[in-house]
Amino acid sequence: MRHPDAHLVLNDGTTFEGYAVGYQPPRGFTEGEFVFNTALSGYQEVITDPSYAGQIVAFTYPHIGNYGTTTLDDEAPRPACRGVVMRELSEVASNWRAEETLASYLTRHQVPAIAGVDTRRLTRHLRAHGALAGAFGSAPLDELINAAQRARGTDGTDFVSDVTTRVPYERGAGSLHVVAFDYGIKATMVRQLAERFRVTVVPAGTASEQVDELAPDGIFLSNGPGDPAALVSEVEVLSSLIGRYAIFGICLGHQLLCTALGARTYKLPFGHHGSNHPVKDLATGRIEITAQNHNYAVAADSLVRGVVSHVNLNDGVIEGVAVPEERCFSVQYHPEAGPGPHDARYLFERFETLVRTGTLVAR
Repeated sequence: MRHPDAHLVLNDGTTFEGYAVGYQPPRGFTEGEFVFNTALSGYQEVITDPSYAGQIVAFTYPHIGNYGTTTLDDEAPRPACRGVVMRELSEVASNWRAEETLASYLTRHQVPAIAGVDTRRLTRHLRAHGALAGAFGSAPLDELINAAQRARGTDGTDFVSDVTTRVPYERGAGSLHVVAFDYGIKATMVRQLAERFRVTVVPAGTASEQVDELAPDGIFLSNGPGDPAALVSEVEVLSSLIGRYAIFGICLGHQLLCTALGARTYKLPFGHHGSNHPVKDLATGRIEITAQNHNYAVAADSLVRGVVSHVNLNDGVIEGVAVPEERCFSVQYHPEAGPGPHDARYLFERFETLVRTGTLVAR
């Protein structure tokens, strides 16, 4: 099958050649912030992670799509990313679970993609210069260059309002009730919570008074996209809930909880995106291999309430915070692991213990 020639242009002028696959946008290009993901498998879960809203995902693994796609692996009803970059796209889906090829899946969900790109060169460039905005597509190169110059990153932008649920919904049937704020919640997170609790998933903009009316035993803060500093009203809500409920936050939920505790966040050079990041649990000394997807982190010198509970062994970034006296804790990485290793799923058990007993304990 002959695919249209395409180019990828970063806003610093760096250009890559490739060919267009998946959905062909009407303008002939898409734009966004480029980030790279190092996972070796789980491309469908990555593409459907709402945390990628506003971003274009470049896979470092060279061969993508070989086992096709299935609705069972969706982390959200539809992808939120702006596009996908690959070295080589498999035209054949070789797996008994496959319902369609990745190319067909991308077309059906209107996700533009470019293949044939030297993703190793792209990754090295992003590592050296940080996450960069840009554009890719089959439009003439001069149009792509202009689009890349106009493209903007995620700083200061609220993407949560684009991906959060519009109406509350319930899952699970446990004796304990947890309210989960949907900042871009993944389906695997909901499943992990529903195994332990009756869960009410609520929109990101839910007020504290509405939470009180639901009379939960605990509160969960989900992952999500974009800059936590842009979510001022969400932080105000959390500020009024801390100390009154047991709270567990993941990824963006971690950043928002820490902000409500008085800390500040900053943007990492190229973020953590992959399924093999080593993290140390400071309470136990154990090392766990974790799945991660975030561009922002909590500044260590700004944390005045609570203690650091986990750190990233690659670069020392804060990966977890605990405030036992106020019954709350959070982690920057993804213990639900969809995709990724299950080393950190014990944190959901830690949350259940906190909700049941009011005590935050180590493993």
